[in-house]
Amino acid sequence: MTNLNEWFEIGISKEKYMSALDTHRESFLQIYNEFQIPENDIAALQRHEGVRAIILAEVWCGHCMLNIPVFLQFAETAHIPVRFLPRDEHLELMDQYLTNEKRIIPIIIFIDNDGNELAKWGPMAPEVATFNEELKQSLPDKEDPAYDEAFKQVIHTIGEAFTKDDTYWNYAYQDMKKTLASI
Repeated sequence: MTNLNEWFEIGISKEKYMSALDTHRESFLQIYNEFQIPENDIAALQRHEGVRAIILAEVWCGHCMLNIPVFLQFAETAHIPVRFLPRDEHLELMDQYLTNEKRIIPIIIFIDNDGNELAKWGPMAPEVATFNEELKQSLPDKEDPAYDEAFKQVIHTIGEAFTKDDTYWNYAYQDMKKTLASI
């Protein structure tokens, strides 16, 4: 497929994506239900008529657990129709949006009614990337027998922070808002 409209049309709904949540369901729903768009941003967000979004994501992804519920609140406020494409089933599109030559998600592609790309967001806000990198610096080499357990602990720490610290929600929101403002 070459036209982003075609990708949008085959995407799944928010409801279908959310019904497939498993490991991250509770955290995803907590963020989705607790994050609120600042009242003074609502009018500005609603000025983007005709913008739609394609989201490359996977339900097992921790960064999707943080960013997708924030974006869904954002999209609902801005009246942006959203469709999801599971990354692993849509590598042809994913490979057009690599981050450092890797398939890192989520990726949000903003398009117009003609299927033209207007902007891209993802996979994470710069502050979140810094937080992740700082935590991962403490990991032993991958060959070290202690690596697997240390990696699990880092992932747990990141997941807890994403779920319980709304600072990360706001980092994601502010970065998404900046991207939409560029359109």
